[in-house]
Amino acid sequence: MKQNKSEITIVGGGPVGLFLGICLSKRGIDCTILEQRAEPVQDSRSLGIHPVSLELFEKLGFVNEFLEKGISIKKGLAHNGKEVLGSINFDELEGPFNFILACPQFYTERILIAKFLELNPEDLISEATVTRIQQTEQEVSCWYQKAGKEYCITSKYIIGCDGKNSLVRKETGILFEGKRYPDTYIMGDFDDNTSFEDQAVVFLPKQGLIESFPLPDNMRRWVVKTDSYIDSPTPNKLADFVKKRIGTDLKGLKSTMISSFGVQSFSAENYFKDRVILCGDAAHIVSPIGGQGMNLGWIGAWILATALFKIKMNPEKETEILSDYQKQQKKIVRKASLRAEWNMQMGSKQLFPYFRKILVQLILKTPLKRIALKVFTMKGLY
Repeated sequence: MKQNKSEITIVGGGPVGLFLGICLSKRGIDCTILEQRAEPVQDSRSLGIHPVSLELFEKLGFVNEFLEKGISIKKGLAHNGKEVLGSINFDELEGPFNFILACPQFYTERILIAKFLELNPEDLISEATVTRIQQTEQEVSCWYQKAGKEYCITSKYIIGCDGKNSLVRKETGILFEGKRYPDTYIMGDFDDNTSFEDQAVVFLPKQGLIESFPLPDNMRRWVVKTDSYIDSPTPNKLADFVKKRIGTDLKGLKSTMISSFGVQSFSAENYFKDRVILCGDAAHIVSPIGGQGMNLGWIGAWILATALFKIKMNPEKETEILSDYQKQQKKIVRKASLRAEWNMQMGSKQLFPYFRKILVQLILKTPLKRIALKVFTMKGLY
């Protein structure tokens, strides 16, 4: 068994773990990332990057890399399948990033990997499968396997950024409480045959929500509310929903990704326990409708990195500082969860869609639009 030491070990090298590693490194805190995968994701997955995240990227010095790869969405339309109910212009936002950036996750991970490796050329360990964790009063040890060999890395803290099924959380015995919603969706990426260009469109037909977002390379993401979970999603199944509800024909178009998903809302009872800390989906899950999840993880990583720097400067206040991190992030997650539930409710199947039409028009054609603008772009969360 080979042993090593690092000031902080991050388990999980996805978007949140990589971003956290960059934040820590920029503050002079030594860290190592253990990632089970051999390579970054190959598909688009999470793609909406909100202004608050772009502001954090700018502070760290790599926002331009994202702007070069993504598409800036400055306008969103609400549509019921027959007519436009209203629009919202993100360029009315204050600040330099008055848009939502659509950037596929395969670009996001590659950018973050490159930035982390610039700061820590040898501290991203891929194909590393974590097997167990053991704490003492002063340090925490993490055992992992790589290429048939067992290794142990000892740190002051281990941070679990290893997703909703977090081994770090389970090994530490932290409860993960919440619920599963009945809502289900199918989504896919297709060649863009619409005239919407760089506009996002939320369709609200009576059968249920359809979201449509532009992607780089003249592609478009479609997300469709379904009555039940579809075990074997296909491009044709999604195309049938879209054709039936709003008349847009996607049949025969190139499709690069198709999947089904349900909706959950979970939060860890505690975001830290002794020498183990949770961040991102390991700590909290909200509905993906509205695209807040990855951005929530980045906000939490920024707050956590700031807290760990404070602890380095004032180690006697360790528990107080970590408690503040937990309190602040839990408050943000609660707000985001309520917004996500509102988004799902607005996109649900309606027996009387006329009332939803009136509500949407009221929101988008009155001063209430300013509130909607902040909600859609995660303003006011952090």
